[in-house]
Amino acid sequence: MKNLSQNLYNSHYSHIYIEKTAYNHPITQRVLSHFPNSTLVEINHYKDVFCRSHQNYMLQKQSPSLILAQKQKKLLYEGAPVCQDFGNKHFYYSSSVMNCVYDCEYCYLQGMYPSANQVIFVNLEDIFKEVELLLKKHPVYLCVSYDTDLLAMENILGYVKEWSEFALKHSGLTIEIRTKSANHSPLNRLVPNENIIFAWTLSPQGIAERFEHNTPSLNQRLSCIQEAIQKGFPVRLCFDPMLYIEDWRNLYSDMIETTFSAISGDKIKDASIGAFRVSHDYMKQMRKQRPDSQIIQYPFENENGVFQYGKKLSKEMIVFAYEKISRFIPEDKIFLWEA
Repeated sequence: MKNLSQNLYNSHYSHIYIEKTAYNHPITQRVLSHFPNSTLVEINHYKDVFCRSHQNYMLQKQSPSLILAQKQKKLLYEGAPVCQDFGNKHFYYSSSVMNCVYDCEYCYLQGMYPSANQVIFVNLEDIFKEVELLLKKHPVYLCVSYDTDLLAMENILGYVKEWSEFALKHSGLTIEIRTKSANHSPLNRLVPNENIIFAWTLSPQGIAERFEHNTPSLNQRLSCIQEAIQKGFPVRLCFDPMLYIEDWRNLYSDMIETTFSAISGDKIKDASIGAFRVSHDYMKQMRKQRPDSQIIQYPFENENGVFQYGKKLSKEMIVFAYEKISRFIPEDKIFLWEA
């Protein structure tokens, strides 16, 4: 999955479930064209498959199915308190895809969703319409890749291009695309736009290898970032979430030095720093899924319904990273998540 276009097709999506109302949608047909050998199953509603009882998330994660559906009712959501708004008053997010191709042990999705299968909502045009209604009231800062990694899926889905072209037509809209991908080929098909921010989550290589299964290496991500910058795309660096493990100081110190030896700080739009935190409700399910995980079995403190390392330790980690990163990026371009 480090190269999605080479690895994903062979081991994933042997079965594709399609809502009847979504079957003839152009995006459905575009996605299906990549999987001519998959078994197609027509369904009435995606929840009939995605929300059925007695699913095994970890087994499904090894070889997930794909579900193509039409998203109904609520299409946009106000940004959650555990997420950074980067100073934007009107902060929203949208989920056009549910679940991610990667398998990070600390990912909140395993506590949020009952299934590891991926759902693609093909009626992207309806989400666009709802965004346009909001834009009539005020500017919109919209995160579109929280519940998946759109750049990692771009070769089969094309949603990054769709959002990019939409943003070009709406000056009051700023879109963030969060990613861990090293899939740089889509960048050749996009027009750089100040309204589209590519936000790469960066982790020490030792942490990526142990806890971010199937993700690209740190160096692969940095290489993709270099190309994005060269092509003129705004880039945000996300040192978030920081994980508390043995020798974390050396790991993060080395990672920050490696990052800024490869990338000039004056080429970066901004950066974010935050320690791991997750909703209490999600953590209960996450711990059931991974009873042996060092990361999520940590004895967290519950602060107003959010599991975190505790204010003292979280602040220590954030300040440590901030002091390192502020050597390379101006302080007013560094955003901190405060415990």
